[in-house]
Amino acid sequence: MEDTHNRYALIGAGPMGLAMAKILKELGIPYQGFELHADVGGLWDIEGPKSTMYETAHLISSKRMTEFTDFPMQEDIAEYPSHRDLKAYFQGFADHFGLREDYLFNTEVLKTEPLGETGDGWKVTWKNGEGEQSAVFKGVMIANGTLSEPNLPEFKGNFDGEILHSSGYRYPSQLTGKKILIVGAGNSGCDIAVDAIHHGAKCDLSMRRGYYFVPKYVFGKPADTMGGLIKLPMWLKRRIDGMILKWFVGDPQKYGFPKPDYQLYESHPVVNSLVLYHAGHGDIRIRKDINHLDGKTVHFTDGSQEDYDMILAATGYKLHYPFIDPSHLNWQGDAPHLYLNALHPERDDLFLLGMVEASGLGWQGRHEQAEMIARYIAGLEQGSAAAKTLQAEKANGFERATGGMQYLKLARMAYYVDKATYRKAVTDWIRRLKEGAV
Repeated sequence: MEDTHNRYALIGAGPMGLAMAKILKELGIPYQGFELHADVGGLWDIEGPKSTMYETAHLISSKRMTEFTDFPMQEDIAEYPSHRDLKAYFQGFADHFGLREDYLFNTEVLKTEPLGETGDGWKVTWKNGEGEQSAVFKGVMIANGTLSEPNLPEFKGNFDGEILHSSGYRYPSQLTGKKILIVGAGNSGCDIAVDAIHHGAKCDLSMRRGYYFVPKYVFGKPADTMGGLIKLPMWLKRRIDGMILKWFVGDPQKYGFPKPDYQLYESHPVVNSLVLYHAGHGDIRIRKDINHLDGKTVHFTDGSQEDYDMILAATGYKLHYPFIDPSHLNWQGDAPHLYLNALHPERDDLFLLGMVEASGLGWQGRHEQAEMIARYIAGLEQGSAAAKTLQAEKANGFERATGGMQYLKLARMAYYVDKATYRKAVTDWIRRLKEGAV
């Protein structure tokens, strides 16, 4: 490998890593990419060693609201693409922008260690077919994703059947003939519940709290393409969108779903048109939270009980950066506290990419995050006034870009932002960094 002292180590070749690689290449910022799998695509390549994809998975946002602006998906791709379509999409993205040549594939990053104060470089250690190696890089960019480390709950008692986290679910055949309890009713949980209805002997869904359900289509169009042209105050947007949901979804409580104990948009909605359909047909029963387990019997908090062969925990994921000491990431609570979810308040040689969620943010929103970071790096090199202003602002304390939204105090919501607030802040910085002025 050539001298790396002037390069950034970019970890990950999923959507966020590829967006960062593209921008770095366009701006002439040297980098070396590292990817654990044999190819690009990250989560969306079901064959990847850290992929938590399942065979029936599709995008829950429409392709036009999710794609990169400068690399649109083909017209013949479905409005809600499958993981196979998305794997091909990211492979095409990498080929189109010539990104593969700067990655080491089948390579696991083992450790990243700062050599001193910011600007002194980072020692990066990795392992691949050539053995274990180390080199010093100018900085580190982490883009290894947010959905790879299972958050498996602890249940009281013992279960004689099979307990499986959704990360280990791949094919509906795993459910064939079994009495299944799905724990957790997020988007994956509801997807897998629909699989279980068709392939299992029985399927129940255990929920701790209620959700707002959004259909995939409204008036014949993908739901996420409706509205958005007019900026409405949140109280009015909630009222209008809530009314639309009642028209198209009805009242999930009549099927046994718990009523949400929070307002619309304070947690991510479930985008699924089928789970309510099956609940209305009696194909699935909604159960309370689990109290304890005994043999194959699950006892629920309302005093009821039922026997199952499998408990499938669709209980989400934890942020996981195993190759860096957590003390370097400014953790606060369940997530690193970074300016615009990416920039360290003190260091200018460490960036966390893709640790951002928002309804409708899409990959273009993440591409903008990458561009802001790359232009900040270039601006520091050039000594631009805009870069120095950004440097001072992130060092002076900041809040997450929630737009005043009171998100639920849950680990999965710890890095959630308001899309409009976040994208405005990021694109404003891009504009200012391009101009180079304050």
